[in-house]
Amino acid sequence: MAKVLAAMSGGVDSSVAALLLRQQGHECIGCTMKLYDNQQAGLPAGRSCCTLEDVEDARSVAYRLGMPYYVFNFKDAFAEKVMDKFVESYRAGITPNPCIDCNRYMKFEKLMERARILGCQYIATGHYARIEKQAGRYLLKKGLDAGKDQSYMLYTMTQEQLAHTLFPLGGLRKEQVRQLAEAEGFVNAAKPDSQDICFVPDGDYAAMIERYTGLPSPAGDFIDGSGAVLGRHKGIIRYTVGQRRGLGISAREPLYVCALSAERNTVTLGPREELFRSEADAGTFHWIAGQAPAEPIRCRVKLRYHQPEQEATVYPQGADAVHIRFRQPQRAVTPGQAAVLYDGDTVLGGGTVL
Repeated sequence: MAKVLAAMSGGVDSSVAALLLRQQGHECIGCTMKLYDNQQAGLPAGRSCCTLEDVEDARSVAYRLGMPYYVFNFKDAFAEKVMDKFVESYRAGITPNPCIDCNRYMKFEKLMERARILGCQYIATGHYARIEKQAGRYLLKKGLDAGKDQSYMLYTMTQEQLAHTLFPLGGLRKEQVRQLAEAEGFVNAAKPDSQDICFVPDGDYAAMIERYTGLPSPAGDFIDGSGAVLGRHKGIIRYTVGQRRGLGISAREPLYVCALSAERNTVTLGPREELFRSEADAGTFHWIAGQAPAEPIRCRVKLRYHQPEQEATVYPQGADAVHIRFRQPQRAVTPGQAAVLYDGDTVLGGGTVL
């Protein structure tokens, strides 16, 4: 059996992951990552993750399982790698996915560094995903619960990280996890899942960005595809590609956000058909196998966490970029979001839509 550092958010998933590890006979240390203070995001106390209640829930489970428990202060790294990037992206007219950055920089870099210091061979999380080893390489695969699968958020994992990570929930369904927690009498057995970005619990990204920077997002022009002015917008941080609601524009047909320009401070609007794209480019691309394929590949591509995968042909453009041609045009291909490639239930890699 191994020594494992188990990430525990205070939620039911990570608690049951720790339970399963203990049942398998592993020596476990529980930990919670303190990622930010509410005042960093301009929030009142008690409205986010990393709260005292979350810490106490995680501590309660760890002690119940006979595990040492620690809280690690990663606030500076989280601000630099996740919150700053989130804010800068929106101000540049890009729609980021901070959960992917949190996994990349916090869980599978910072936490793995801490695991080594503590003499742990593995870290473990409550993600719904699986890791398998075939022909000397590690594969990242979907969790068996299709409704909870989180492999999309994990595409940045390296071979080294996969070799030293455990996902105990990968073969379970959510209802099974709840049942296990209830049977153990965990205090968080019925705790709701978090739905929003942790440092934007009310979903108002624009307000968070203005609080964080202390700067308003200036108003500018709504324009159409030809550059004609249609009206005034309230700051580009309030819009994302594909958006229809909240535009405040009267038109004969419904209008959607088709593009954002931070340089010109414009938001381009158009009819629904102008949202569709047959091709896309993705950069900062990471291949799970460690290297790009030599030839184009046919696979399925997911452009958003909750979007069904789409058939496509992917053309590697050097080591860290791809060009994607979809079999069917895709709606609202959004710069800043992740394009993740799948071969069946195996993640091939992913990158950021340009």
